[in-house]
Amino acid sequence: MREVTTQGKTIEEAVQTALESLKTTKENVIIDVLEEPKRGLLGVIGVKPALVKVTLRYQPIDKTIEYIENMMSKMGISCDIKVISQDERNVECQLMSQDAALIIGKRGQTLNAIQLLANLMINKHSDHKVKLTLDVENYRLKRKESLERLANRTAERVKTFNRPVKLDPMPSYERKIIHTALQNIDHVTTRSEGEEPQRYVIVFPKS
Repeated sequence: MREVTTQGKTIEEAVQTALESLKTTKENVIIDVLEEPKRGLLGVIGVKPALVKVTLRYQPIDKTIEYIENMMSKMGISCDIKVISQDERNVECQLMSQDAALIIGKRGQTLNAIQLLANLMINKHSDHKVKLTLDVENYRLKRKESLERLANRTAERVKTFNRPVKLDPMPSYERKIIHTALQNIDHVTTRSEGEEPQRYVIVFPKS
């Protein structure tokens, strides 16, 4: 729902009803007063209520969702996009499709590429920095759990053989998962090396 027409004893009351229906605030809408409230006999207010049309402003996320849908269409993929959570600086979206595996790609590479392009788009249309996270079938959570298991296995290898282990290149948020998983392990330390997009984590034995 992008617009509603509502009535109220006053314009303010009609607008408030519309905002509650749209689940938004005044800053995000355009208000058109269609009819002023008319006073009835003896000056009683409310014989003829105020009538307003309240329309949601076009938000950067709306433009970005259209962009993603167009991208998916060109890839021959049908998908629905739902905003899971949103505040001024962060937006989380879930993509739902029968072609989830194609969207994710090998180790999430396709999903990460789509997310990168979507972030460029949303920040192009926003007046402040916004971080957009895209997910498909909770892949991000499953990947996080997989990386944490990898981190722990790697720490055991480093402890057993007492030598550094270099992991495959990863995007920054995945490297952060590795660093965080091992930050409280006494016998190892971690460091990122290399240049993007081939930057990787090395797990070292602590001396």
